[in-house]
Amino acid sequence: MSRTGIGIRTAVERSERITGQIHVYDGKGKGKSQAALGVVLRSIGLGINSVESELCTLGNYTGANASPGVSPSRVLLLRFLKGPGRNYDEDAAIEALQRGFPHLIDQVRTGRASFFSRDEVTRFDAVEAQRGWDVAKGAIASNLYSVVVLDELNPVLDLGLLPIDEVIKSLKNKPENLEIIVTGRGTPQALLDLADLHTESVPHDHPVSREQGIEGIEIYTGAGKGKSTNALGKALQAIGRGISTDKSHRVLIMQWLKGGSGYTEDAAIAALKQCYPDLVDHHRCGRDAIVWRGQQQIADYVEAERGWEIARAALASGLYKTIIMDELNPTVDLELLQVEPIVDALLRKPRDTEVIITGRCLNQPGYFDLASVHSEMICHKHYCEKGVDLKRGVDF
Repeated sequence: MSRTGIGIRTAVERSERITGQIHVYDGKGKGKSQAALGVVLRSIGLGINSVESELCTLGNYTGANASPGVSPSRVLLLRFLKGPGRNYDEDAAIEALQRGFPHLIDQVRTGRASFFSRDEVTRFDAVEAQRGWDVAKGAIASNLYSVVVLDELNPVLDLGLLPIDEVIKSLKNKPENLEIIVTGRGTPQALLDLADLHTESVPHDHPVSREQGIEGIEIYTGAGKGKSTNALGKALQAIGRGISTDKSHRVLIMQWLKGGSGYTEDAAIAALKQCYPDLVDHHRCGRDAIVWRGQQQIADYVEAERGWEIARAALASGLYKTIIMDELNPTVDLELLQVEPIVDALLRKPRDTEVIITGRCLNQPGYFDLASVHSEMICHKHYCEKGVDLKRGVDF
């Protein structure tokens, strides 16, 4: 049987790794820090669900009660080069995380609140970088965390603010189950050699959107990890932005080609809905099967159209400030949906509605020209290629 083109791997039984991996998200495109936050949300959601399941089994679960030895995933967000005094894209997302899960999120920020080059490095920059790394070393050695995010560590190393040999040594000696996520441009080769996963975010420019003043459409595609996880980070950002301005910022997460259950985003979406039930709507469509090019079934067309009707109505309503169209790209690439109605709906959307579109595609649909942000996630290295099993809460 010939299987060509794009298929979305759906709910399947799979073995699970225990050993934590080192992820690197770099490149000039957007989506690196947001992808890290998406992994954080997924890890927290899986941990919460595991706690509830275990406590229910023990017969002593009473809502928020905890039990010795039963604890959800704790996360450290260590942000280099992002000192107070300046706003960053992910600030709102982190605020939403901290409000929703205050007992599970620790955040440390270091550095000054302005950009600088290697020629402009000061003693303060070196001291702040070392302060951040001291926190990182303590967190890695503590065995307290399931995930440690080292946001913008790459440019810190590229600027020569920390000794690369010391960093590599600490990362090599991390606890076996600890997941470490490193972000930022300019990754040193020694860290790339050590990394188990390396995704590069490459920006693409679309002059049409700029010339016509089209705003609020972001597309994340490519074979690398970080597309749907970035979208989850954008959902967090939307909710946090609404919280910070004391306004409702309702989010719709619409997923194509993902019927059934057991998908990578399930735990993260469940965590979002648990903390912000009045702000998050979630719909999915598709069969519980992989859809291969040339082997589409009638049900695939029906399900794709059903999902588009929900998304189209949401776009026109003005009710949602952020709409995530997860796996729309392969749905169109598989010719389950026509491009023209999507272009028309995107051109008519309210100006303040942000649309996030994800998924691989072999042929770029026409609506790519409408994107103000288009990042291609390129996979340079993935641990699954070495036979390493995926890990619940990080990969699925």
